[in-house]
Amino acid sequence: MVDMRCLGAAVLLVLAATACTARNERGAPPDVAAPPADALRTPSGLSSKVLRVGLGSIHPGPNSTVTVHYTGWTTNGQMFESSVTDGKPITGPVDQFIAGWVEGLQLMRVGEKRRFWIPGTLAYDKDPMPGAPTGMLVFDIELIRVR
Repeated sequence: MVDMRCLGAAVLLVLAATACTARNERGAPPDVAAPPADALRTPSGLSSKVLRVGLGSIHPGPNSTVTVHYTGWTTNGQMFESSVTDGKPITGPVDQFIAGWVEGLQLMRVGEKRRFWIPGTLAYDKDPMPGAPTGMLVFDIELIRVR
C-alpha cells in the first residue's frame, strides 16, 4: 500500500522541479522578455540569475580560456544558437566573446549555470554581424572548465 503522504511529497517535488525548468511553447524560459526583479544587475546593464551554483572556486579572468555549454534566445523566445542542442560545448578565450559574455563569465565559478540578459550594446548592436540577432539577448551559460 502506498503512503499518500509520501506520494504527496513526491508530487510536490516533481511540480517544483517542473516549475524551475518551465519553458514556453517555443522552448524558451518564461522570463526571456525581461530580467526578473531578483536578477543581479551590473552598472553596464548586464543582468543575471544563478540557475545552478558552481562548486568550483575559480572565476575566469579576461585572459582565461573557458569551456562552456550555452543556449541563446531573443527576447521573443526564439532560440538562435545552442551548443547544448549541438551536443558540443565550445572552448575559447574569454576576451574574444561578446562584451556581455566577457563580463558575465568573470562572475561565474566552475560548475555554475547562469542566465544572462545582455543588452544589445554588450552584444551585437555596436558591431552587427550578418545573421546575428540584435537587441537584448538571453543566454543560459554553464561554465565547465577554466584554463
